[in-house]
Amino acid sequence: MPLPRPTHLRLPVGAVLAGACVAALVSAPAGAESPSSTTDRALRSQLEQLVRAPGGPPGVIAVLQRGESRRILRAGVADLETGRPVEATDHMRIASTAKAFSGAVALRLVDRGPLGLDDTIGRRLPALPRAWHAVTLRELLTHTSGLPDFSRSPDFIRVLTADLHHRFDSRRLLDFVAGEPLLFRPGSRYQYSNSDNIAVALMAEAVTGKRYEELLRQLVYRPLGLRGTSLPQGFELPEPYMRGYDVPVRPPAAPEDVSELIGASGVWASGGIVSTPRDMTRFVRGYAGGALISRATLREQRRWVDGASEPAGPGRNEAGAAIFRYTTRCGVVLGHTGNTPGYTQLIAATPDGERSLTFSLTTQVNEATKPQLLEKLREVEENFVCALLRK
Repeated sequence: MPLPRPTHLRLPVGAVLAGACVAALVSAPAGAESPSSTTDRALRSQLEQLVRAPGGPPGVIAVLQRGESRRILRAGVADLETGRPVEATDHMRIASTAKAFSGAVALRLVDRGPLGLDDTIGRRLPALPRAWHAVTLRELLTHTSGLPDFSRSPDFIRVLTADLHHRFDSRRLLDFVAGEPLLFRPGSRYQYSNSDNIAVALMAEAVTGKRYEELLRQLVYRPLGLRGTSLPQGFELPEPYMRGYDVPVRPPAAPEDVSELIGASGVWASGGIVSTPRDMTRFVRGYAGGALISRATLREQRRWVDGASEPAGPGRNEAGAAIFRYTTRCGVVLGHTGNTPGYTQLIAATPDGERSLTFSLTTQVNEATKPQLLEKLREVEENFVCALLRK
């Protein structure tokens, strides 16, 4: 969700940008380069080009994994003041890739029986507006519900812009659009909405009697061994973290640190999770690969409809239940994207979970704010997918 550029944060970054580092955690042996080292050198060059691009991220990190073999490529820095390089254990805001986590919770509950994909808002959340009662869990997960997006509500935006650290009641976020009708007949079309995953989390709470945060720990973090992932309410990030920046497209304005500009309570299940590239790699391998759910539920998750993630991922995008299919020139990966002030994310894996890509930028890139950079980013992401899928 684009926000006005803050004016209270200024950093002495010129000298640091001039000497931004480019590094990788794997290096080629001396002598003739192997095909893999040549590929890594080309990929690192593309990351460096993103860092140097107008409005580009001060830092970027990509984690590519095949089986147990992991390659970590990075460019720029995690902190413009210190010049510290980006690490796979750095915390970051994962933005709308958090929607995949709500999908994981919901689909695990579908497997266990408390929830059904055809359960309706009327059955599980009868206190929500009657006009929404026919919407099903399946439609919420596939963004075909028609629920109006609370994050676009003028009242929500007014509260947030008046106090960027405002502590929202996360379970009442849908109140901002409770007086509005559905935007279209449920199931008739696709439209990305942050309201959908708030309703998904509330459904999960309703059928279990447990808080969503506890369901995340029980059903997702523990099974996948995620030790650096959490869903906070406040604005502070745990150390160490890669700082997120608002980077103007045109100089001489300098990047501004927006890492802790807004809190997580106003996005909650739709985008409030904090994680690390290492944890996100573990998550997407398990989630996209079907390790968390049965084959029957996996088939239901992978019923594709026309629709792109936000921002669009590499190649042609199609939407499933809290997951997207990215069809590139080199093959198919499944995953999710996200963007928020200071951060842009892509997580993807092959349908068997054996190969994965986690791609994280320390600035916000989307169609509304930086369309040219997004086009370049999608091109680079597709090149990374090709490197991942290459035999």
